[in-house]
Amino acid sequence: MRIRDLREDSNLTQEEVARYLHIKQNTYSQYENEQRQLPISCLIALAKFYKTSTDYILGLTDIK
Repeated sequence: MRIRDLREDSNLTQEEVARYLHIKQNTYSQYENEQRQLPISCLIALAKFYKTSTDYILGLTDIK
């Protein structure tokens, strides 16, 4: 998944993105580190937030 790259490219902290998703920072960190599966609702929210596709976030395409 590319959520770490998207976050860093946007100069955001994990805490800021977690706040947007209404989750704790450590939960978001586990999503970034692939220690926990990203729920579809969060995947869709992140795609909207970063104005990209879910396929891009999942690494299925290189087209943002």
